[in-house]
This record gives sequence, C-alpha cells and structure tokens, in this order.
Amino acid sequence: MSIQDSNQGQSLYAARIPIFPRRVKGTFRTLKWWIMGVTLAIYYLTPWIRWDRGPAMPDQAVLVDLANRRFFFFWIEIWPQQFIYVAGLLIMAGLGLFLFTSALGRVWCGYTCPQTVWTDLFITVERWIEGDRNARVRLHQQKWDARKARLRATKWLVWLLIAVATGGAWVFYFADAPTLLGQIFTGDAPFVAYASIGVLTATTFVFGGFMREQVCIYMCPWPRIQAAMMDDKTITVGYRHWRGEPRGKHRKKNADAGLGDCIDCNACVAVCPMGIDIRDGQQLACITCALCIDACDDVMDKVGKPRGLIDYVTLQDEAIETQGAQPIPLIKRILRPRTILYFVMWAGIGMAIVVSLFMRDSIDLNVARDRNPTYVVLSNGTIRNGYTIKVANQNQEPHTFRLSFRSDLPLEADIQGLDWLEFEVEADKLRTMRLFLTTLPFARPTERAEVEIWIEDQQTRERAAVDSFFLAPKVEDWGP
Repeated sequence: MSIQDSNQGQSLYAARIPIFPRRVKGTFRTLKWWIMGVTLAIYYLTPWIRWDRGPAMPDQAVLVDLANRRFFFFWIEIWPQQFIYVAGLLIMAGLGLFLFTSALGRVWCGYTCPQTVWTDLFITVERWIEGDRNARVRLHQQKWDARKARLRATKWLVWLLIAVATGGAWVFYFADAPTLLGQIFTGDAPFVAYASIGVLTATTFVFGGFMREQVCIYMCPWPRIQAAMMDDKTITVGYRHWRGEPRGKHRKKNADAGLGDCIDCNACVAVCPMGIDIRDGQQLACITCALCIDACDDVMDKVGKPRGLIDYVTLQDEAIETQGAQPIPLIKRILRPRTILYFVMWAGIGMAIVVSLFMRDSIDLNVARDRNPTYVVLSNGTIRNGYTIKVANQNQEPHTFRLSFRSDLPLEADIQGLDWLEFEVEADKLRTMRLFLTTLPFARPTERAEVEIWIEDQQTRERAAVDSFFLAPKVEDWGP
C-alpha cells in the first residue's frame, strides 16, 4: 500500500469545535487582567501622546513617518540610513523570545501575544453579554430565537467596534493622529488608510471572535519553533501526575482506595481557552496561560489538598520529587548557562544601541559618484567628475554647512546653482545637491585619484566626511 493510500481519508486540519472557557479567579488570572489592560492601553493611547520637537517638526511622540522616511520615538529620531537601529531592535526581539521561551516556555503566547490579548478581550465581552460557560453552552445548543439573535447581534456589534478601534489605532502610528482622525470622518483620508483599517478590522474580528485557538495551532509558527528552545530544565505549565494519579472522585467510602490528589473535576479543562486537558502532558495547543493553575488551586483548597497539582514545573521535577527531594529553587531554574547567554547577548545589543544613539552625529553626509558618464572632458581640456551629495540636518533648527575637499590632485569644486560652497539645510530635512570637481586647465591626472569630501556645520563645528575618487582618461589616451 502506498503512503498516499494509507493517508487517504485523513485530514491535517480539524474543524473547529467552539470552546467556552469558564471564568476563573486567581493569581495568574489577575496577572493576565493587568497585562491585557496595560498592553491595550499602550496600543490605543500611544499615538495620542504629544511631544514638542519645535517648529516644522511632528508633535507626535511615536510616529512612523513613511512620507519623509523617518521614525520618531519620543526624543529619538531614526533616519533611513540609520536603519541599523531598527535591525538591532528586531534582533533584540528575537533574542528576547529565545530567552523567555528557554526560561519560562511559551510565556509570550500566554500573556502578551496580540492574538492572546484580543482573544481574551473578546471572550470577556462574550461572557458579559451571554453569561458564563454553562449559559454560553446552552445558548450555542439551542435553536435560533429572538433572544439568541439579540445576544449574538449585541456581541458581534461590540466585537466589531473593538475591531474598528484596533484597525484605526494602527493607522494613527503612521500619520498625525488628530489630523488623520478628522480626515477619516470627513472622507479626506488617503485610500490606504481606509484599506488598512478595513483589513485590520476584518482580521481582528475573525481571528479574535471565530478562529481564536485555530490561529495559534494552524497559523502561528512559534509553537513548532519553541520546542527547539526548551529542554528538561525549562519551566512550563504542567500536571504533577506522580502526585495526582490515579485520579478519581474522593468519597468517604473509598478514602483508602489509593487515589491521587486529582479528583477528576475537569476544572482545568473548563477554564482552558484552548480547550485542552493539561493532564495529558505537553501539547502543541497549550499556550501556558496558567489559568488551569488557578482553577486547580481553587479546587485543592476546597478539598483540603496542597496547592500545586498543576503548576509551573520542569521535566526534571518528576525524578526529584518522586524521590522525596526538595524542588530546585525557581531562581536556579532560570539562571543557567543557556538563559544567561541569551540575556548577555540581548543586553549587549541593547546597550550598544543606547550608546550609539547618544554618540551619533547630528549631521549626515552621503556622496554618490556619477557612473554614466564616469568623467567629462571639457572644451578647455579639463576633466570633470560629477557627484550627488545628500546632507541631512538632524537638528531642530536650520543650519548652514560649508563643503570642502582634500586630494593630491589640483581640483576645483562647484555646487550646481550656488555661487559658493556654503549652503543651508532646513531643520530636520535632507538636501540633495550636485557637486562637480574639475581639474585645473591642462592638468593631466592619473586614471584614479582619491578624494575626501567634507562638510562642516557652521553653528556647531561638527564635521562629516566621505571617501570617494576622481576618474580621468587613461594616460595613453591623452595623446602627444
């Protein structure tokens, strides 16, 4: 039988079964409330924070200015040629995921992933409108009537409003928020703004309301990657089966039946937003949100058993605890060579970015030499090379710059459209100009000569230089 025949009828995708997680109280649920509130507040409110940068500068604290190809973050301004800072932040984000995953498993997925945060928000709205788990299950199973239609319509309307606010908040990061908001309501906003809001509204509404756990299981690659980041010392949510098994109902008549601490109440399953049973072991769908810990601890308190049947544990804990030894302290689990290495790399890149930001120049010079033609022979026999120079003034007021050069060749410099080598660049602007270097009459330069092109800020005396070269005909082409 071929592999194709043996797999016939099997599907790699399972149709979604609606999950109705029950409300739970506890340490980790409270932590998730706080994280959800803080992250949503940061996302929705950040574009509205004002920051005075002076005249002719945007007053938005965080702004991705695509039109002028700049990124503003409070007092920090990043230009296109400084994209290395953005690359550094992306590397830090990757190393941060490696660090937290190797130490605490999928803690990012359980607490701060946007899909988790918005899904949690949508579930909260659903619970407010339709009731807790049992009420939502009954509503799902009953036939459509006026009450069910009213509750569903109300829920979907609130979801849609949240989704619209989500898409709207995103576009405010790319333009002045108050101005763009007015343009959106008057119909004067760019088409790309309406398109972005529409796409993000649709994806937020569908992913947070109807696909939820399927996004984590089928669309997100991180559950498959994170397995390589974890080992037997990684702390993650797990079930102490060596303490809980054999599970069963604890009644007086079978108190001595040798049952474990698990009373098989399924509270951990009822609160799970992914609909899994943590007692089955580590699973791809588990996002380690730790709500099952809160549910189990509450049950253990009621039946008079010690907490921690479901807890943050490692694979090493089984061997240690079954032998009666003391568990390894949490700090020792986290501080180990692998996590320390990740942290040192992460912190090192962060420190390098901070130091570089404070030490960078306030001016920037870019020189591009003409490639076609590489040189021009003028009527008087002189050789001319053309260059495109770009000077960025990263100060908050206009500055005057003076251009100079250094070369072993006797050259003259001329900036197209100017009578001298001084020019002004507006505040926080980039000015592009044409520079021509010309040999003195009847000079016969070598085929290639090095040239240093300098600019000096006449206010701050700060200088910047770029190495280039000057080309001329081959010596044998000069003739007698």
